[in-house]
Amino acid sequence: MFTGIIQAIGEVAALQPKGGDLRLRIRTGKLDLSNVAIGDSIATSGVCLTAVELPGDGFWADVSAETLACTGIGGLGVGDRVNLEKALTPVTPLGGHLVSGHVDGIAEVVSRRDDGRSVRFRMRAPEALARYIAAKGSVCVDGISLTVNAVDGADFELNIVPHTLVETTMGEFQPGRTFNLEVDIIARYLERLLLGADTATDGAINMDLLRRTGFAGGAD
Repeated sequence: MFTGIIQAIGEVAALQPKGGDLRLRIRTGKLDLSNVAIGDSIATSGVCLTAVELPGDGFWADVSAETLACTGIGGLGVGDRVNLEKALTPVTPLGGHLVSGHVDGIAEVVSRRDDGRSVRFRMRAPEALARYIAAKGSVCVDGISLTVNAVDGADFELNIVPHTLVETTMGEFQPGRTFNLEVDIIARYLERLLLGADTATDGAINMDLLRRTGFAGGAD
């Protein structure tokens, strides 16, 4: 698990195709690797990767065909910058929100505009993920824990403060760029629990289902 609070910006150092999947080397910059061991997880632009080698200035990870299909990792090139975060420990401050590192889909930057010293982004999620995104809720964008300002269908807006623009790759985001999106894990599990309790919903969460499962009061 992760918090979505980025600890360093790393750089892709090497990409080695391996029989349908990929071995990836990341230089980790200022990220402290002193307590990282082989087998530990490091979120790389929101994708949970396992360190299989630790050459000193970074780590190597194996990227499966499934991860290549579901994330933007396969689109990276040597020299591209990535957001890095080590896995949670029992004493890690939870400054963001709970992040699994299991990307739900690829989203796109629709627009960018300055707003004082901050930048406002309009993003577009895949239609299937839109129902998990709520105003003032949390999303994870390339590994960054962010608060949603507004929602309009599959589009959502983010306000990015100067610190986040500098300390993550968000400063590089321009319209047309794609990114790894992970929705709030609580929303996903709540939906599964609700639908699992009632198979007569045809996949829809509505007031009738909420009443029958005890999440809403009955009609007056």
